[in-house]
Amino acid sequence: MTTLDAVEKLALELPERQRATLALHMLHSLPALFAEPDDGLGEALRRDAELEANPSVGVALEEFDAKISQRRSV
Repeated sequence: MTTLDAVEKLALELPERQRATLALHMLHSLPALFAEPDDGLGEALRRDAELEANPSVGVALEEFDAKISQRRSV
């Protein structure tokens, strides 16, 4: 088993809150190279225009919440 496999196995055994904290620390450890120059504003504007053009691609808040709850219960 590689070091990466061992670390991943241990990380996945952590409680959800600790996994989230670890993930945040890992993401913050990456160089800014992975950041978007506009901090994601371009993507947000593209998605907003897509939703304006075709509202059927959107999801109601209640449906979104239900999907998140389903994922957490697995």
